[in-house]
Amino acid sequence: MRKIIAPVLAAACALAAAPASAQLLLKPGTPPIFVWTPEQQSAGYRSIETIYKSETIKRGPTVHALPKAKREITPTWTYAGRTWTVDQYMAAYRASGVLVLKDGKIVLERYAMGRTPEDRWTTFSVAKSVTSTLVGAAIQDGKIKDLDAQVADYIPELKGSAYDGVTVRQVLTMTSGVKWNEDYTDPKSDVAQAGFSDIEPGVNPLVAYMRSLPRAAQPGSKFNYNTGETDMAGILVANAVGKPLAQYLSEKLWVPYGMERDGIWATDLSGKERAGCCISMTLRDYGRVGQFILDGGVAAGKPVVPKGWVAEATRKQVENGYGGYGYFWWIRPDGGYDADGIFGQSISTFRTERLVIVINSAWPQATGDELYEARTAFLTAVRAAAKGS
Repeated sequence: MRKIIAPVLAAACALAAAPASAQLLLKPGTPPIFVWTPEQQSAGYRSIETIYKSETIKRGPTVHALPKAKREITPTWTYAGRTWTVDQYMAAYRASGVLVLKDGKIVLERYAMGRTPEDRWTTFSVAKSVTSTLVGAAIQDGKIKDLDAQVADYIPELKGSAYDGVTVRQVLTMTSGVKWNEDYTDPKSDVAQAGFSDIEPGVNPLVAYMRSLPRAAQPGSKFNYNTGETDMAGILVANAVGKPLAQYLSEKLWVPYGMERDGIWATDLSGKERAGCCISMTLRDYGRVGQFILDGGVAAGKPVVPKGWVAEATRKQVENGYGGYGYFWWIRPDGGYDADGIFGQSISTFRTERLVIVINSAWPQATGDELYEARTAFLTAVRAAAKGS
């Protein structure tokens, strides 16, 4: 899917390895998540809370219904010289769950790899798009002034660093201009070192590292994929609202929108939820996240984010060599938008078609052109099948 920016996404694989060092293991000796075997993936992706220290995102007393449509779609398509069915795609690309919502109704729901509707699955970087929504919620609540507010006003330890003058908007679009190396293959890269050790007593390990970085470009001038800044955005929100991210997400989305099961959010060495990674939720709750955004960010009849936020967050704010980038959302060249995580996690939304497509997977590698091409072929077939349903 992202052939043009494959190097950027390949670099983002570092996020997958990070939990082995940047999070507290509950099971010492567990290898880095990036190198898990297929068996470890299948078991571990659905039970992260038993492997790494995590916080619970509590659900409420009611559940947002996802009724089944009158007609289930059964897409078939041609890719790589052969005809495919949904079950064949899921088997070949190790998809544990596929969910398609049209107008808020289920037109396709399948599980594999022993997974059930009650099983959660980790998001990897899909969490970034959820964090974007929490930034909007904090603005709606008056806890963050606006998108042009200074990041250092909410993380005072950043004053005097390259983040002086950087705005919340520039962090959300990954255009801070602060120098950052996201090369997973380089053990000395920033993403391989940030937040992995306590540099300064009393200062969050990630913040301590981020404030040591120099500036490489004028803020707002250049897109540079930066996992550290995404985690930092979560610290910003938590500081602004005075609550842990898991609690705030529960209050803003899980309870009022009606998620069906508690979520899980893995934490860093200091106990802060990792805003760029690793929320675990059921397949249908992935779908509810997508539907919530598609419906304008309203829960229990009340706006969670400011008027116009969703439209801005899910449209191109900056060029990135693909379709564009919004506020921690990937903008598709075909008019849709994605929350995207490595190893095959995605929420793809097509606004004009009122269509939300969720895929959870355990790909054999974190990214790859052929993996994205196959997924794009699947998405295209689902869109075609869903027309008129």
